[in-house]
Amino acid sequence: MTDTAQTRAAATYNAAADCFDHPVNTFWDRFGRNTINRLDLKPGLRVLDVCCGSGASALPAAEQVGSTGQVIGIDLAENLLNLSISKASNQGLGNVEFQLGDMLDTDFADNSFDAVVCVFGIFFVPDMPAAVRELWRVLRPGGKLAITTWGQDFFEPVNAVFWNSVREVRPDLYKGFSAWDRITEPSTLMAMLNEGDALEATIVLEFGTHPITSPEDWWTMVLGSGYRGTVEQLEPEELARVRRANVEFITNAKIQAVQANVLYAVAQKI
Repeated sequence: MTDTAQTRAAATYNAAADCFDHPVNTFWDRFGRNTINRLDLKPGLRVLDVCCGSGASALPAAEQVGSTGQVIGIDLAENLLNLSISKASNQGLGNVEFQLGDMLDTDFADNSFDAVVCVFGIFFVPDMPAAVRELWRVLRPGGKLAITTWGQDFFEPVNAVFWNSVREVRPDLYKGFSAWDRITEPSTLMAMLNEGDALEATIVLEFGTHPITSPEDWWTMVLGSGYRGTVEQLEPEELARVRRANVEFITNAKIQAVQANVLYAVAQKI
């Protein structure tokens, strides 16, 4: 990852760590576990989870591979890794370890893992196919690569309100941290995987929603996700205006859920 992209992603999610595991933000655990369940992991397997966050996919993987298996989670955000370590300890999972790492240069040997996982992370790399090639390199023949990303209409209808309110106060920040927009369709995700040498992939589009019981729920989601990278750059008065616009929209429109459509891709290495 370029220094700029790396530094930006680390800063965003180090800041977001204070709300990342808030009960409102259950979508991380929901989609992380769903990703792992698609891999049919067996006891004794070795798994790499890149962009592991606070362990939403690494911890379920550790449960499934058992004490004879191993899971390694890497992330750029040290604050999220600390959350992962604490959760693994609380759950008594001694077969998983977490460390700082970059998906473009994992520093693992060729053919090191039976499964490689990246949930809501591949899009932060400017050159996504290069990241896929690195993940493919460390995957053993017969192993599976799982890439999960957001589908179309991510967190709509409130997503558009958020970005429009940002544009009102800081046009330079409009959609400045929305890298996931690049692969929201099966066709664009498949093309990216193919360019990264993962030629045989199965992609499933899952339509869903995530509940919002109050405007405060939405703002907690903003603070505990990639939106935080934009929020952190706003002056207090600008931030207040953005938050007010979001709260007013959710209240007036009586929003009770946002769209949470997800693409699951699984490719097996021959």
